[in-house]
Amino acid sequence: MDARLQRRIQRYGWDLAVDPYAQHWHALLAGVQADLLALAAPQPGEQVLDVACGTGVATLAIASAVGSGGSVLGVDLSAGMVASAESRAQAAGVSQARFDRMDAEVLKLPASSFDLVVCALGLMYAPDADAALREMHRVLKPGGRAVIAVWGERPRCGWASVFGIVDAEVQSEVCPLFFRLGQGEALAHSCAEAGLTVTLSQRKDDSLWHADANAACEAAFAGGPVALAWSRFGEVTRARVRASYIDAIAPWRQGVAYRLPAEFVLVVAYRPAN
Repeated sequence: MDARLQRRIQRYGWDLAVDPYAQHWHALLAGVQADLLALAAPQPGEQVLDVACGTGVATLAIASAVGSGGSVLGVDLSAGMVASAESRAQAAGVSQARFDRMDAEVLKLPASSFDLVVCALGLMYAPDADAALREMHRVLKPGGRAVIAVWGERPRCGWASVFGIVDAEVQSEVCPLFFRLGQGEALAHSCAEAGLTVTLSQRKDDSLWHADANAACEAAFAGGPVALAWSRFGEVTRARVRASYIDAIAPWRQGVAYRLPAEFVLVVAYRPAN
């Protein structure tokens, strides 16, 4: 897929997904978010960048950790996500967090300006993830650290069938390279290629619990490029897609509920001090 088209799909898809994503995914991803923040360990007074910040869940947690002497900037390709994050920060009275719409592959920020960069489950969506990693390296201060989480291996993520099901209804793949960085040590290798020194690479097994088939479908069709495709489907297509997805996740049904396996990869890396 053409990179410019993919970015456009991502941007408008996530604009559509703001409220459904918050409703269905904040709780589902709370575990991996907590793991990422524990590894990042933001300190009072630090300057932090949250790449692909979404609705600002991690950004606001980091703002609390860095305190009034620090600051955190959340950036996202989606204007809708940025607006939602700004609203959350204002409602919480958090003044040390600010937000801006920005492409992770071209960060319009000074070099060597952050102590810490985090990216929680956003790097998979970048058409050129390697460029995004190089930008993270560039904006980190020497000795600064990056903490990144991506989804793991496709077979270990029970919801992954949604991509193929939606792809069958559209003219091009909705997110063709989504699981690339979750394969083996791909994320660690890409970090090293970007000039970062990797100190930790680990896998985390988790599960996504849905109360029923309707909740599972609402979550599956709430994210980014899938949300954009879903918004354009007619009722007949939607019914067909829902039925196919429910069939695909049937192995993880527990009564009326579903507990889908999920895997994540987390990496901690540093920009060399010299």
